[in-house]
Amino acid sequence: MHGENVRVEILPLPEGEGLPLPSYMSERAAGADLRAAIASEVVLQPGERTLVPTGFAIAVPPGFEAQVRPRSGLALRSGITCLNAPGTIDADYRGPVQVILVNLGDAPVTIRRGDRIAQLIVAPVSRATFDLVEGLEETARGRGGFGSTDVRAGV
Repeated sequence: MHGENVRVEILPLPEGEGLPLPSYMSERAAGADLRAAIASEVVLQPGERTLVPTGFAIAVPPGFEAQVRPRSGLALRSGITCLNAPGTIDADYRGPVQVILVNLGDAPVTIRRGDRIAQLIVAPVSRATFDLVEGLEETARGRGGFGSTDVRAGV
């Protein structure tokens, strides 16, 4: 089964001049790489975060969202990841696409203009209807919270 192609309008912004638009780096890639549209280098110290522009705005069609996610290689090599991940771009947002980067590594990392900093995934959205009820159906897990499915009896 192949996913459907979704048309997303993209508006280049002045700070993105000369940079490639989001692009898929392999035939079956789920995410299109986003690039840093910064005027000069940014050095992220360990524990530091910054907002990095990508140089464009988009119009996601109704019924979809765009998710901004970390790049795995960048996270592995240098500890750079995205905060608020995945970041959601709603179908009614028209402002600049920006990425909140954080350095979780132990050394400073330099971000340069044009560096691939994150990836963008366009995905369908389901909207829920919330129904007020008097109680919820019982399950084996019940109220077991964080990590409760990892607990084994007698261990």
